[in-house]
Amino acid sequence: MAGGGWLAFLVQFGPLILLFVLMYVILILPQRKKEKKVREMINQAIVGDKVISIGGIVGRIINIKDDEFTIESGNERTKITIKKWAVKEVEKPISE
Repeated sequence: MAGGGWLAFLVQFGPLILLFVLMYVILILPQRKKEKKVREMINQAIVGDKVISIGGIVGRIINIKDDEFTIESGNERTKITIKKWAVKEVEKPISE
């Protein structure tokens, strides 16, 4: 009869457990892959690369510190310091 208790548990909570596993596979794993790719892209950034921040600021890297980029943005070449975690995308310049 002890086996029946285990079977009843699986019948009741099996779909819920399956739902959590599916949510993990569908939602969390792709997000982790994307975050890893962005982290690698930020760590490989060099002076002269174009960056786009999560706030929409676009500029070229002119200085790199530990956890910050100094970028130049706009026609007046305004200098802005942003944290690396605030970078959404890094684009390499076109080779000449």
